[in-house]
Amino acid sequence: MNKKENLLISACLLGLYCRYDGKELHLDKLQDLMEKYHLIPICPEIMGGMGTPRNPIERKGDKAVDSSGKDITEHLEKGAKEALKLAKLFDCKYALLKERSPSCGFGRIYDGTFSGTLINGNGVAADLLDENGIKVFGESKIRKLLDNSDLSTTI
Repeated sequence: MNKKENLLISACLLGLYCRYDGKELHLDKLQDLMEKYHLIPICPEIMGGMGTPRNPIERKGDKAVDSSGKDITEHLEKGAKEALKLAKLFDCKYALLKERSPSCGFGRIYDGTFSGTLINGNGVAADLLDENGIKVFGESKIRKLLDNSDLSTTI
């Protein structure tokens, strides 16, 4: 019997009550993912001290602000560090994170104007995990994790 690898995963993708708007998400292929990996849920925003629901957050350069203009960079940085601690503790080589999030987005995130405009960039936690050798995938790339198709590339 093969030992399952641990996979860091955005808790909101599991339907947990942690999204900024308090709504539930339901990840397709969750059952398949659970058969292949031990899932280690994280929510860097909650782990950084924020509540649910909360104002929307976007990255603006190297800062993070909520829709009221409040700088909440410190919360996202703290949550990112906590997520990295869990990744290391559970020896996670991969992370499946919520796309476009100011914490978890990888490759494309909102531009900080709260206009729905996407730019190239990463969320605070996704950046930190990537910098520490954890391969980050957005939820639209779940098939790569299930198929083991070229896990050396990310997005």
